[in-house]
Amino acid sequence: MAKKDYYEVLGVSRNAEEREIKKAYKRMAMKFHPDRNQKDKEAEAKFKEVKEAYETLTDTQKRAAYDQYGHAAFEQSSVSGNGHGRTEFSDIFGDVFGDIFGGSRRKNATRGSDLSYKIELTLEEAVRGITKEIIIPTLVRCTTCNGSGAKKGTNPINCPTCHGAGQIQMRQGFFTVQQSCSYCHGQGQIIKDPCSKCYGHGHLKKSKTLSVKIPAGVDTDDRIRLSGEGEVGKNGAPAGDLYVQIYIKEHPIFQHEDNNLFCEVPINFTMAALGGEIEVPTLDGRVKLKIPSETQTGKMFRMRGKGIKSVRDNTKGDLLCRVVVETPVKLNEKQKLLLHELEKSFYNSPNINNSPRSKSFFDSVKKFFDDLTN
Repeated sequence: MAKKDYYEVLGVSRNAEEREIKKAYKRMAMKFHPDRNQKDKEAEAKFKEVKEAYETLTDTQKRAAYDQYGHAAFEQSSVSGNGHGRTEFSDIFGDVFGDIFGGSRRKNATRGSDLSYKIELTLEEAVRGITKEIIIPTLVRCTTCNGSGAKKGTNPINCPTCHGAGQIQMRQGFFTVQQSCSYCHGQGQIIKDPCSKCYGHGHLKKSKTLSVKIPAGVDTDDRIRLSGEGEVGKNGAPAGDLYVQIYIKEHPIFQHEDNNLFCEVPINFTMAALGGEIEVPTLDGRVKLKIPSETQTGKMFRMRGKGIKSVRDNTKGDLLCRVVVETPVKLNEKQKLLLHELEKSFYNSPNINNSPRSKSFFDSVKKFFDDLTN
């Protein structure tokens, strides 16, 4: 039976470039591969036909002969058993799956590792933004060997075991399995004369100083990415990235949650009872807070717009002040006497409920014990 035209088999034009031929080959090889079409003889035959066309059209000399003489150019070689008509599934694994999943042709180029650095900021620095200099220990490309790891004037050589592929192929029945070469550890090359500076590693340990601009409004666990400031890549691959992790130190006055600030403000019991005005701190300076009479401990006052401006949407949070009524200490005799007089005045005014929470509590206690005895 006459063979189909190789260009028609792959679905490409006669002036198609090698890249276009490879792309068509991969697509059709994946479609008709025996693993995807088990016990389908027609698919297996198509698979062999596709591979035969690919091998011919990607070989410059074979393609020139085919363009001039067609299939007749290979009739002799097919009979002699030089392998043109054979289908090695190992080639498919290397050409198709290797290219798709990062096979041997790109194994030596490995992107550098990402790095992480934790930076501590005060609350004021986080709120206002700041530029910080940080020192990063990292790996940099050896300038003596330009990252090759080989002694100056020499080059790495192809591994004699895998012949530069970085992988070895083992046949297991119908399938071919690829494994990393144990001799070169998957690199495909070995260094006979290592660089005297980096000892064959291709990189050196070094500390570098970076200037990091931290925007206003960042919070703990926010991250800033510095592209290309991670560890150097192998064999010309790009460097990794550096992630600067934000941590805000504990503040002596304020606590914060999202864009809101919280603080406790102590007041004496005279101001709590009679009311008054006090100054409270904000990140922009002092502001006055009016305390109404009969204020109890735990009362929360909200000061709008005195919190933190968000780095994401520029909205500003609030400052929430929780007042704490402070019990006086280290009283002198006159102060103690005045307090005793105040206490007597409470008991001498039975119709005035000066301590509503105390009265409610003790009324509940009395009822509790009365219920137990009944």
